[in-house]
Amino acid sequence: MANKALATRQKMRLRAVPAPLPALKPRNPFAGFAKARAAGAHVKPEASERLAAKRALKKAKLEPEDE
Repeated sequence: MANKALATRQKMRLRAVPAPLPALKPRNPFAGFAKARAAGAHVKPEASERLAAKRALKKAKLEPEDE
């Protein structure tokens, strides 16, 4: 009765040997080629360039020209 004072979850239990892990899926052989290609950030669309220019115009303080 060695485990009489231990709480329910702490009692000594016989543990079975864990089952071996299932075989993992093989790695995708084409993923390395895709990663090695010259892939990078995409070019911003023209619409976003126009919007940025429009925002900059609104933000700028426009002053009338003196003649």
